[in-house]
Amino acid sequence: MWFKNLQLYRFTKPFTLSAENIHQLLAEHSFQPCGSQDRSKIGWVPPLGEQASEYVHVANGYLLVCCKKQDKVLPAAAVNEALEEKIADIQREEARKVGRKERMQLKDDILITMLPRAFTRSSNHYAYFAPAEGMLVVNSASASRADELVSSLRDALGSLPVIPVISRNIPQQAMTQWLKQGHVAQDFQLGHECELRDPSDEGGIIRCQHQDLAGRHILNHIEEGMYVSKLGLCSSAGIECMVDEKLAIKRLVYGDMIQEKLQQVDTQDAAEQFDVDFSIMTLELSAFLKQLLLAFGGEDLSACEKTADSNAESRLLAEA
Repeated sequence: MWFKNLQLYRFTKPFTLSAENIHQLLAEHSFQPCGSQDRSKIGWVPPLGEQASEYVHVANGYLLVCCKKQDKVLPAAAVNEALEEKIADIQREEARKVGRKERMQLKDDILITMLPRAFTRSSNHYAYFAPAEGMLVVNSASASRADELVSSLRDALGSLPVIPVISRNIPQQAMTQWLKQGHVAQDFQLGHECELRDPSDEGGIIRCQHQDLAGRHILNHIEEGMYVSKLGLCSSAGIECMVDEKLAIKRLVYGDMIQEKLQQVDTQDAAEQFDVDFSIMTLELSAFLKQLLLAFGGEDLSACEKTADSNAESRLLAEA
């Protein structure tokens, strides 16, 4: 359950739904397995697992939810092989070529035939609401997968006024400056990994691992015009991660100080351990995210203010 990758969203207005409200709404959109002709299905499950009944897990004011997605696995090689066999049969029996449009239709027909026999692959995706901080945190390395979860939440809850978190300082510029200076703002240190990109059309990429990021060889690339698109950071609280140019946080590692906090708490069963893990994780991430956003010059809330102004204007127009 420990979040390894973070996609951050900011509420554009206060989040007021209670845990009970969320539970009821998610229960109405609970996960249902793929039917014979479904390519994929998505829905909500209890975060604590099948043995639990609550669709929201609450600790210290944070609300954890879990989205389950099931996909039919249809290997492209198998589909293409069946398609080529079908095309060969048509060409042999009817002595004609198969056009592009007919080829696409044949492929659709093959997919429909194969779907009922296809294996399924399921995955769980977690997110938590931080109402006091006005944030939604999604555990995903992929922005598109996180957006899919947010979209499913929006469908279930009726509305979800969130936008991606934006920092005042442009991340790639800030990270490039940190490497030039050899140190990071706030309570962070440089890690041992980064990715450099060439802004030219060719777009060359250099990935550095287990390197001294303050070393001369890295600085030479920056002086030649490359910028930092990903950077390893270490926080004073013992959390290590990679931050990219879109402010996505990846490959989180929770250090010894956090592990020691876990060991100080005795738990009787898996449910208690889950609750302890979630409580400690959210508190640690709360402090970590505040530090990180400050390092990037603070959060740019202008988009939230514009959204709020737009909503107010819409309400006035509607009332008029």
